[in-house]
Amino acid sequence: MERIPLKTSGKTRTEHDLLGSKEVPVEALFGVQTLRCVENFDISRDYLCEYPEFTKALGIVKMGAVLANHELGLIDDKIKDAIVAACKELMDGQHLEHFPVDMVQGGAGTSINMNANEVIANRALEIMGKKRGQYKYCSPNDHVNMAQSTNDAYPTAMHIGLYLTHFHVREALQKLIDSFEKKEREFAHIIKMGRTQLQDAVPMTLGQSFGAYKFAMKHELSRLEKAAKELLFINMGATAIGTGITSEPGYAEACIKHIRDITGWDIRLAEDLIEATNDTSSMVFYASALKMIAIRLSKICNDLRLLSSGPRTGLAEISLPPKQPGSSIMPGKVNPVIPEVVNQVCFKIIANEMAVCLASEAAQLELNVMEPVIVHSIIESSDWLIRALKALREQCIDGIIANEDQCRHMVEHSIGIVTALKQYIGYEKSSEIAQEALKTGGSVYKLVMEKGLLTKEQLDTILDPKHMVKPVKITI
Repeated sequence: MERIPLKTSGKTRTEHDLLGSKEVPVEALFGVQTLRCVENFDISRDYLCEYPEFTKALGIVKMGAVLANHELGLIDDKIKDAIVAACKELMDGQHLEHFPVDMVQGGAGTSINMNANEVIANRALEIMGKKRGQYKYCSPNDHVNMAQSTNDAYPTAMHIGLYLTHFHVREALQKLIDSFEKKEREFAHIIKMGRTQLQDAVPMTLGQSFGAYKFAMKHELSRLEKAAKELLFINMGATAIGTGITSEPGYAEACIKHIRDITGWDIRLAEDLIEATNDTSSMVFYASALKMIAIRLSKICNDLRLLSSGPRTGLAEISLPPKQPGSSIMPGKVNPVIPEVVNQVCFKIIANEMAVCLASEAAQLELNVMEPVIVHSIIESSDWLIRALKALREQCIDGIIANEDQCRHMVEHSIGIVTALKQYIGYEKSSEIAQEALKTGGSVYKLVMEKGLLTKEQLDTILDPKHMVKPVKITI
């Protein structure tokens, strides 16, 4: 019982299910089936109470169901009003302490579904002036779960919870994009060497580097938005396997309509409910979109570590904000700890996507019982990503300083600069200059002037950052 985040007096009430009776804390809105889950599953130690988006989603689903059943004449006004009021409280973030179940569990999510059913039923009983556990007046199964199975209520709630979480991911990613855009403008005038295969290539601006990071994240955000929209296709009304058994004709359509009205989203009923009940492809799609963000983000962090390497013996084109001493033995050492930790977050997100794929593949016949680990993996990836994006933006990107002189020095002493000069002095002369610079260690910039091939003014015009951003024809 110590896992339950609820202060209890030690007093209990007796509840029973098909396995027998158990003592439930009198303070608990949950009931016997929630208690069995607490006892059976101590796995991830990430509990439903820690994810208000998902308790809210459960409230949305259960409200949509009771409104549909009331519309069909199956539930009277009094019970409907009490259940709706209880669902609204969940949607407002109340009663989180009454959701102690582990997010990873056997049973295809039955424990989470019953946790919600029990909490809503007991709260509805209180609203009706009854005592908790007096289920003959409002039952977790017969009223709150009417015309439902875990196999449609749980995935529907998880889709909605993931979509709610998506808003936070989107916001964090957009803020990072905005930070990259600020640096793109700030560094637009700074010339540096571009590199391919870690070798000098051609000049570019530091602003262009950060502009590329901006566009990379914008593209991935666009992919993520498309994936998120797939979560709005739900199988509510499928009940156990997609046939809709135990529900009234018209229930699925009515339930979808009410959920759409509650959320204001373009919620849609899956085209084939049997297929949708065993299919988890929309969650795979979303996990894959998160993985693509992680891949691109990890590459950016690799770049930041390289560009700031040194500070005396590396590239040192930028300086990252110093966050902590970097060594217990090397005085003065400061490490790029923020990009390093974001790299590690990216590795975790990539690994979680593999877990999602394996769990999705494990579907058998009419159901995928592995949905809990799919949901947990996506939640973990989303939460880690949100925090990593915030840390990268606030603790690193916003405080990056360009080492302008170092950037210019490396351009002027790079062999790669001859590519930018080739169209003005020709390929053969450019090759000769490159070879001499390599042999002597001299500057291409100075050798070109010493040989009278171009003046300083002409060189500076060619290497002006505004001429590095796109193809141009310069008259010299």
